[in-house]
Amino acid sequence: MSSITVCARFRPLSSKEKRDHNDSICIHILDAGTLIFKDEKEEDHLFCFDRVFCQESEQSDVYEFLALPIIQDAVNAINGTILTYGQTGAGKTYSMEGPNILEGNEKKKGLLPRVVEGLFDCLRSSEKVYTVKLSMVEIYMEKVRDLFDLSKDNLQIKEDKIQGIYLSGVTEVSVLDPEEALQNLCNGIANRAVGETQMNMASSRSHCVYIFTIQQECTGERRLKTGKIILVDLAGSEKVEKTGAEGKVLEEAKTINKSLSALGNVINALTSGTPGKANHIPYRDSKLTRILQDALGGNSRTALLCCCSPSTLNASESLSTLRFGARAKHIKTSPRANYNRDKCEKKQLDLDICPVKDELYEMILKKLREKLEAEDVKLLEELFKIEGIFSDLSSAEEIESAYEDVTFRTVSSLHQALDELTRTVDKLKRENKDLEAKLVETERVIGVHRDNANEGVHFLDKILSVISLFMSMLLVCLTLEKMLR
Repeated sequence: MSSITVCARFRPLSSKEKRDHNDSICIHILDAGTLIFKDEKEEDHLFCFDRVFCQESEQSDVYEFLALPIIQDAVNAINGTILTYGQTGAGKTYSMEGPNILEGNEKKKGLLPRVVEGLFDCLRSSEKVYTVKLSMVEIYMEKVRDLFDLSKDNLQIKEDKIQGIYLSGVTEVSVLDPEEALQNLCNGIANRAVGETQMNMASSRSHCVYIFTIQQECTGERRLKTGKIILVDLAGSEKVEKTGAEGKVLEEAKTINKSLSALGNVINALTSGTPGKANHIPYRDSKLTRILQDALGGNSRTALLCCCSPSTLNASESLSTLRFGARAKHIKTSPRANYNRDKCEKKQLDLDICPVKDELYEMILKKLREKLEAEDVKLLEELFKIEGIFSDLSSAEEIESAYEDVTFRTVSSLHQALDELTRTVDKLKRENKDLEAKLVETERVIGVHRDNANEGVHFLDKILSVISLFMSMLLVCLTLEKMLR
């Protein structure tokens, strides 16, 4: 198990922050990994991260601490993910790309161009035959768009035992050197959705995902090593009153905030569960969390860069970002080396498994024959083949993948059924509470009516008593009258 590497980075004060709040800042950095944050109520909060980068920190400092270890792992077939997180205008895209990924200014280069160059340097020094494939997508309005082929505007996210989480049909461009890779990335970035807000002239309106797939041939070991590096430039969380968003930009902001909220829910679920007890993680609540499933608790070495403003003007947003990072620090991932067997080894393994598969097939049919008519068994056999229950799986990996897929779908269905049952129980509880309230009200009303009725009966008794008295007096008068006659 491995913990997520979490760093905080504070950008320099903007001209607007200096104009509105002078040079007032809300942070005090104690050492390389510890800071004290002063909130809007002048209360202090202590945060401890793997590293804190102050306003004067260099782009190269962030790369060497955060990204270089992940590159070295990826060359050794261990997947790695780097995320930048923070409010809009906090410096995420600058940290990821720099002013321009093709710009030659060594000092201002962001993580992306440095990762490209560092990756090829590591591969060349390994002296192995390698291929590097590049993909680039954005999650815009809850749709995954291929930035290398804009006609693919709704890619599907899938999962299997071998590849883990992957994008079905995504464009993969083979690149031979850093220059070719950077040119392709530049073309993809030009297709990314951006918009202007009061806080950022070129605000990212989508989450951008860069995927590097590295494959190396291990000649002596008769197998392939495959590693992935995924860089994620998250769109910034937004407060409408600060950004002034309206119309289309407002709708984009709502979708961005919703997906970031889903990301927060996943992190809460991963870090707040009871140890040793299975806990439902809502990865499927958004496209972002589904793509990041391996990075958040799965097969990946993960690093998170929390980008913040040091100004008191944005104290509440920066505090929220730091708290997000503090929670993420408790996530445990399970990175492992990814090896693929060569064709000869796969073929031999398939030959070993085929008899077992046939034996299992016959055993199931034998059990069915004991309980059903022969014609019914035959119909079931055909149905199983049509539905893919007994399919012609040609390899051990495919059998394992199919089993994993069925298991995953079953677990997902159970989780969905549990969620539906929970919602139904909650609804019934609410309805029961409403009925109890109505019953109390009804009893109160009936009680009032009963009291009124009792008062009416008492009044009627009094009238009858008066009438009875009057009749008695009348009888006495009549008797006296007869006696006088």
